[in-house]
Amino acid sequence: MPRAIARNTLTALPLLALLVACGPTGGLTPLSNSGPYAPTGVDTHGESVDGLIVGHRLMEAREYELALKAYLRAAAEQGLTVDTLSAIGSANLKLGRLGQAERILRRATEEDETFVPAWNNLGVVLMERDNYGEAERVFRIAFALDSGQSAEIRDNLRLALAKIENPATIDDNQSDFALVRRGTGSYLLLAR
Repeated sequence: MPRAIARNTLTALPLLALLVACGPTGGLTPLSNSGPYAPTGVDTHGESVDGLIVGHRLMEAREYELALKAYLRAAAEQGLTVDTLSAIGSANLKLGRLGQAERILRRATEEDETFVPAWNNLGVVLMERDNYGEAERVFRIAFALDSGQSAEIRDNLRLALAKIENPATIDDNQSDFALVRRGTGSYLLLAR
């Protein structure tokens, strides 16, 4: 009798292994609300952070390309406001895209003729493009609109006037032009 049991057991083992292999393992069972694909980890029901705030933080971290992307996202969500235009122009300036920066900042000043950061940052672009006369005029507009309260704008105007009087007196590697933005903080732009 023990031989018959052993033979039946040996015959039953492959059948038992086949049944176990066909059973559910939990590996491909769908997770709740995620379907059979890998979860993305993004809560699409939550509120997103303002692209301008993200862009400002990235500018402070000197991540200008990422800041530009954040500003473009903000423009897509909020529209081309003076804030988004000025921010996009400033990011382009930091990336060395002076033509694009000038065009966008001019558009920002047309959008709101009283927006001080756009005027100042346009002046910085013009200084970078060696257009000292127009830069001085633009810095004067920013200075007047700001009522002379911003030290950065005052310094930018002073540097522009010095460049006009004698372009050789200020070495480009030694002059600092400050970008400003709405709210607190400023961006420092080193002239070439």
